[in-house]
Amino acid sequence: MASPIAPPRDPDPDNPGIHHLPSALIATIMIKLDVASILSLASTCTAFRSCALHILSFLPNFHLPDVAPSMNLLRPLLPPNNPYLRSLKVDCTRLDDSSLDFLIRPSLQELCLRNCADFSGKLLSHLGQSCKDLRFVYLSSVAEKRGRSVDVIHLEELLSGCTQLETLILMFDVSVFLRHKFARVWSLASPSLISLEIGYISSLMLTELLSPAVGPHQSSNHPQPSILPNLQKLCLSVDYITDTMISTISKYLTSLTHLDLRDSPIMEPRMAFDLTNDGLQQVNAHGKLKHLCLVRSQEIAPTYFKRVNDLGILLMADKCSNMESICLGGFCQVTDTGYKTILHSCSKLYKLKVFHGTHLTNLVFHDINVTSLSLTHVSLRWCNLLTNLGVAHLASNGNLSTLDLRDCRNLGDYSLRAINSLPKLKSLLLDGCDITDAGLSHLSKGSMKTLVSLSVKGCKKLTDRCISSLFDGNSNQELRQLNLSNLPNLSDGAIFLLAKSRIPLSELRLRQCPLIGDTSVMALASMQIDENVWCGSSLKVLDIYNCGGITQLAFRWLKKPYFPRMRWLGITGSLNRDVVDGLTRSRPYMHVATRGEELGMDQWDNSEDIYSQDYEEVDEFEEWLFEGEDMSDDDMVDVLDDVADLFE
Repeated sequence: MASPIAPPRDPDPDNPGIHHLPSALIATIMIKLDVASILSLASTCTAFRSCALHILSFLPNFHLPDVAPSMNLLRPLLPPNNPYLRSLKVDCTRLDDSSLDFLIRPSLQELCLRNCADFSGKLLSHLGQSCKDLRFVYLSSVAEKRGRSVDVIHLEELLSGCTQLETLILMFDVSVFLRHKFARVWSLASPSLISLEIGYISSLMLTELLSPAVGPHQSSNHPQPSILPNLQKLCLSVDYITDTMISTISKYLTSLTHLDLRDSPIMEPRMAFDLTNDGLQQVNAHGKLKHLCLVRSQEIAPTYFKRVNDLGILLMADKCSNMESICLGGFCQVTDTGYKTILHSCSKLYKLKVFHGTHLTNLVFHDINVTSLSLTHVSLRWCNLLTNLGVAHLASNGNLSTLDLRDCRNLGDYSLRAINSLPKLKSLLLDGCDITDAGLSHLSKGSMKTLVSLSVKGCKKLTDRCISSLFDGNSNQELRQLNLSNLPNLSDGAIFLLAKSRIPLSELRLRQCPLIGDTSVMALASMQIDENVWCGSSLKVLDIYNCGGITQLAFRWLKKPYFPRMRWLGITGSLNRDVVDGLTRSRPYMHVATRGEELGMDQWDNSEDIYSQDYEEVDEFEEWLFEGEDMSDDDMVDVLDDVADLFE
């Protein structure tokens, strides 16, 4: 029950208070906030409560990414009579087909539903039948739960019904659809479709999808219209990237500006199922590509593009002068000659990523300062021939904002001196590099002042002194993400220093640090970001999985009111299953990962926080969610009538 409302005081004529502000003014401000912020604000006073209740009935954007709501929670938050709702983003972990009629609104133009494992193909059908004005659709994990099914007829209804669709993202395995029918239904897709992303599709299904069928009275040599004539962006995960696939894409997708293909073969592919120099030569046949990504992952097996060498890169580069972003992964036969050709041919390039560049050396960047390039994002992961000298040459490009050097084993302290000179650096990833505490001290004199994200995971030489080396008495108030995982010499003392620095971190990863224990959790829970706000951590993500010193004592500090903004927690589930289950019950809207999985949100919700929130208010929002969960449908109606009870 809501606590009694104190009797109103006589207004001060010189300071009439917020109750005298025009409701239209309050509404104009509140409608610019996200849902969580609106409800947090509503918990502060009756004026805000009343305004928030009214706003929910005409809110154009309903985004609730941090929690997985049930239907009981959604009903009061998402009134069914809101004709202005245009954008809906929800985690559907606790929802199923029974919520379709409630979620699917004819007014929607943007829909993002994550974790739809308990939905069947009816989800796709309902969208096609009810949401004729949809422009953007994101669906993940559809029908992945046992007993759920999705059929090609459901996809057909989606494509035929959503005639205004511009972006379609299906983040699940579409090979569940019957192959011969799957290609046919795409002829029904909206001519406005310009972006298509698929979680997984076989190379054969893709080739058949893009290749228009030849009519009974038509010659195979007769030019056929493209199935997706206006498609500009194509992002796919496939079984094999092949010459045939590249040829088909180049032939039929003539408007393509963004191509992202990734595969992860279970064994070395044969010639017919592989990419060669001939296939690479067909990339960007129409000269419109600006973004290219070709990656062979080693996630399943150590496979590479062994049939592509420098010649293939040279042939491709001739048609790529307008490229702005290039990502190449697994090209083990490409040497410095190929990579230098890209840098010297693509004058507009600002983003370069190379994974497993086994032959990439310092020579690639030896004369980068004589080019007209203005690189802002560079990733050179698993490039083990790269040394400090190569990074020094690369750092002559002063516009770098993101630098990913993970698993470059030959990089040491000298490279950090060069990196320190980068005035615009926001993200620096150094996992597995051969750096020391003294080397990190170089960053405190320059780049550390601008960094938003820093990762030194697996840098075995680092000790507790790395914290004092990094911050050197000058706290970086811009830093939000810090990864200190897998550091065998990092102890509770370092985390105590970190908490003392009052850095408003949103993500802290400490997994597999054997010397980290309960004291670290206590220090983080007790840290005070600002003297004017409630004492507590600003962390949204905390990963302490497999930390050697964590015991049941730490769980007392993981409960409310500590860590009021926490939404993701990684911890060892075998520590004490009953204690872990108890924590999950007490904070049902916090994702507790116990199997070592990576923590964080999906790609569709990585926006920055625009509006700051009081930490105590955020905790009240979570408390309201928790209380609302236990209410029946009738109770929820009563709560809507009683604004004070609704936003307590």
